[in-house]
Amino acid sequence: MFRRFLLFRFNPHDTPKYSSKYVKCHSLQRNTEKFFSLKPVNNVYNYSFDALNLINHNEKKKESDAHSGSADLSGGSTRLFLLLSGLGLVISQCSDVNMKELKLFRLAIYGSPVELKKMIKTERFDVNMRHPLGWTLLHVAAINGKNDNVKALLELGADPNLGDEYMNMYRTSQQKHMHALEVLTRREEEFSNQLNNRSSASFHGFTALHYAVLVDDCRSVQLLLDAGCDPNTKSTSGHCAIEFAADAGPVKELLTKSMAQFEEIQMQKEREERRLFPIEQRLKQHIVGQEGAITIVSAAIRRKENGWADDEHPLVFLFLGSSGIGKTELAKQVASYIHKNKADCFIRLDMSEYQEKHEVAKLIGSPPGYVGHDDGGQLTKRLKKCPNAVVLFDEVDKAHPDVLTVLLQLFDEGRLTDGKGNTIQCKDAIFVMTSNLASDEIAQHALQLRAEAKKISAHTVSSDADFDGTDAFKQDVTISRNFKDNVVRPILKRHFGRDEFLGRINEMVYFLPFSRSELMKLVSRELHYWAEKANAKHAIELQWDHPVECLLADGYDVHYGARSIKYEVERRVVSQLAAAHERGIIGRGSCVKLVVLTADDEEPSIRLKVRTRGQDYVDIEEQFNIMGIPHDEF
Repeated sequence: MFRRFLLFRFNPHDTPKYSSKYVKCHSLQRNTEKFFSLKPVNNVYNYSFDALNLINHNEKKKESDAHSGSADLSGGSTRLFLLLSGLGLVISQCSDVNMKELKLFRLAIYGSPVELKKMIKTERFDVNMRHPLGWTLLHVAAINGKNDNVKALLELGADPNLGDEYMNMYRTSQQKHMHALEVLTRREEEFSNQLNNRSSASFHGFTALHYAVLVDDCRSVQLLLDAGCDPNTKSTSGHCAIEFAADAGPVKELLTKSMAQFEEIQMQKEREERRLFPIEQRLKQHIVGQEGAITIVSAAIRRKENGWADDEHPLVFLFLGSSGIGKTELAKQVASYIHKNKADCFIRLDMSEYQEKHEVAKLIGSPPGYVGHDDGGQLTKRLKKCPNAVVLFDEVDKAHPDVLTVLLQLFDEGRLTDGKGNTIQCKDAIFVMTSNLASDEIAQHALQLRAEAKKISAHTVSSDADFDGTDAFKQDVTISRNFKDNVVRPILKRHFGRDEFLGRINEMVYFLPFSRSELMKLVSRELHYWAEKANAKHAIELQWDHPVECLLADGYDVHYGARSIKYEVERRVVSQLAAAHERGIIGRGSCVKLVVLTADDEEPSIRLKVRTRGQDYVDIEEQFNIMGIPHDEF
């Protein structure tokens, strides 16, 4: 903080003085660094006057009164005097905790394991604490080859898989609002001077293992691996630690062996996890209904995960069904399941943006000599980062036929050549296409099958069975092979115009309209979403009865799927809540209950009843008689 104060208080327009004064002050700081870090408060003013004497000894100054000893404080000397006068205040404001943290990081470099452990335990420091510029104690010990300190920190519970948050001199200075020269100085003095800290190379995401490999410290590497450090962890720029190891050296051999063992352990854990918690259960936690679609997709992924699939060809799905029925959401959840929510491993392309022939270049990149050649393609560039990604081609029926021609090679051999002539191998990727083709036919066929199944079930149950429209019958609705071949496939062939494209699709997955019980789940989810939002943003409690859910479920439109339920809740419930809140009828601490009002010769409607501070529920419209509150009927 002393250096930061000196750095920013000089006149930025006076470059020669700025440079010379910084160098002198920087030299002063080096000479008094031990005193400054160990005794930050007791000698504040003595330290400030020592600095004044040292700097004034090297400055050319004019003395106006030799007898009184007063100096000419005009011009640059005035700024210097004011600067050093405020120095005591700056240092006094540095808390003991910050200075102790600085001392702790220095102990990781110069201290012994005993001193390091003692200070962490005595001061109750978090062993995973970060330096203001982003690195941890373990990073410091590893880059400086302090094996004993690495061991001590690991014994205290340091996480070997934590990544460094320091990027490079320029980006860190922008992020921390510091001068780049100060960032460089602190990096060299408080971390390590063995790195080329002036370069634009990013250290963001480097683990302690990366740094131990950089300095070729085999013992620290072994300690970190024994502590559970993942040798396959990549930095933000995509580099594993083994990439920095010397060829044919002991560190590289150790890492190669450890990576193979770690991968085997991870595979065993994943197999056990899949056995205990199958993919179907995970997908059903996020997807309402669509059990047939979930079963088909899960079976294909299970074959791939357990080595019962063709390794030379990627998985290709075509999701068919109405809008808002879960096609895109299922693709997202598959990516989340396989790649554990890694953002780069889910690629979504809206094919409505590729309706023109020339837009093929957006997909794979422009050829040499054309604008955008160096930028690369939207698909190829991202597949290069994650060759086993889940790729979603949303509304593929809207794409130009030439775009589909490009996808033929991708679906068949799992490779794609970009505009620069580079071939991207992506045989482990999963490609999902969605389409609304034949959605009306699929919906009508499914509704007909569901009605027939209900009739059959009604004849087989006892006479006192209560059929309220929910799935008391538990029969799966299955699209027949005859319907697929004679109705759906001709529509697809007429649109895509080629059998070879359809022949490269592993599974055509049909998404069916929601049943009554599934609609009730959707309504309940939507109401709970708004209840949580009302409580979080406005401290309003929202309650409702079962008839409210039934009435909202009646607003389902088979052509718009779950979106129609979302819009129905917004129209009939949220609009009333917003209007009542705007007029001050409901506010923080209110409890609002949704009820169904059935009047003679009128459609049932949803009304709001409010209770404030332990009073009884009051119908808002009857009590306040405020015109303009929107009803749920339109």
